[in-house]
Amino acid sequence: MGHEIEAAYTVDEALASVGFGKFQSLVFLYAGIGYAAEAMELMILSFIGAPIKSEWGLSTGQESFISSVVFAGLLLGQISWGVISDSYGRRKCFIFTAVITSGAGFLSAFSPNYISLVILRFLVGVGLGGGAVLFSWFLEFVPITNRGTWMSVFSLCWSFGTILEASLAWVVIPALGWRWLLALSSFPSLLVLIFYRLTPESPRYLCTKDRTADAVEVLESMAIWNNMVLPSGALISDIRGEFERDKNVPETAHLITIQKDQTDIEQNTKSKFGFINTLYRLLSAKLVRSTLLLWVSFFGNIFAYYGIVLLTSALSGGNMACSSPKLQSYGTEEADIYKDVFITSFAELPGLLLLAVMVDRIGRKLTMITMLSSAFVFLIPLAFPQTPMLTTTLLFCARLCITAGSTGLCIYAPEMYPTSLRSSGYGTANAMGRIGGIISPLVAVALVNGCHQSVAIFLFEGIICLTTIAVAFFPLETSGRSLDDSLSEF
Repeated sequence: MGHEIEAAYTVDEALASVGFGKFQSLVFLYAGIGYAAEAMELMILSFIGAPIKSEWGLSTGQESFISSVVFAGLLLGQISWGVISDSYGRRKCFIFTAVITSGAGFLSAFSPNYISLVILRFLVGVGLGGGAVLFSWFLEFVPITNRGTWMSVFSLCWSFGTILEASLAWVVIPALGWRWLLALSSFPSLLVLIFYRLTPESPRYLCTKDRTADAVEVLESMAIWNNMVLPSGALISDIRGEFERDKNVPETAHLITIQKDQTDIEQNTKSKFGFINTLYRLLSAKLVRSTLLLWVSFFGNIFAYYGIVLLTSALSGGNMACSSPKLQSYGTEEADIYKDVFITSFAELPGLLLLAVMVDRIGRKLTMITMLSSAFVFLIPLAFPQTPMLTTTLLFCARLCITAGSTGLCIYAPEMYPTSLRSSGYGTANAMGRIGGIISPLVAVALVNGCHQSVAIFLFEGIICLTTIAVAFFPLETSGRSLDDSLSEF
């Protein structure tokens, strides 16, 4: 006698049914605060180098290392938190990353010497590595129909963070000094910790861990907040596998969990060899091309993004040093840095608005290629000395384009991976990008201050060109594509 199965729905169908409403707005607000906090802690690197160098008598290399060590922490953090969140949950990472980031950030304001500052800023970088988890977490609550647009809007939180930090630095450093800026910049991360108990776990993650009842609770809460109803029937995972073998499913069962073919492999990430297993899966035959191309693309995008950010401050001072035998007074140079960084920070807003318009219309890949190519063009004139006004204008346009390109990559990468590998894959790719972040300050600051502006620009151009080629060879266009839950769906 055959058995009948009641109607069922997936997480994607549930999200489509309840839409983007109040519930997602609260998720957006929480994740956005964390994302803005990360931007502030990274943007601060453009401002604290010069006053610390002046106060402690540091060399140019030591000044650059303050930035590089943060990216080294990010490299470790993004790999670690990605694996942890895929194994033990998205939200469990938030409490640890918030404590580390806010605590180390605040304590760094009281650093008695260079060594202690470097250690504390490294810990800040480790905590900031959880930003990739926030991005993946928010992504898993967004309906497929307008996912690209909402992820672009979410990226505005990063831009608001950079603008807020530039504004704060302009006011705080001249009046109170760099220590106050470090202390005040740590408070947004503290908000992530304060509101931690209100955050829900990702229902998509819960399904991959066979916690379908918990996933239903989250989805029911979402439906209530949004004043909508879930589809009729039982929630099932998007993972397709051994359903046909499950002969004993009762007809009245409220929940149905369809087990995936690779359950044993998925659970191995909980072992002490979890990262090795995760890396093995990221480099499996189905994903190796995508993973390697993403690593190259993240390296190039982050190298170029922070290169342009740091070039803004470096060209404000480095150009003057090369064009005259004597440096201008520190106060004048400092004012120029604040003005230029503040102006170019606003470039991210139109860049992200342009991305929001393009990303769901012409696709992720073509959007990234267009933006990276445009950044390449705007940087070419900077290989040669330009007037201050033209330099600022070109940096504004280049930052607009590289912001749109980098954010498009951040949208594409988590969409590329299944839920069981989403945070790990996105985090690892981001970590590869942080290698670019480590090297970029040494190039942007050292070469420009050493009167090698053309060499620096041509190096950035080469990296952007390589990144554009890597994006062109991405195997999939993820626009309009549902999120997969397991590797077996590829």
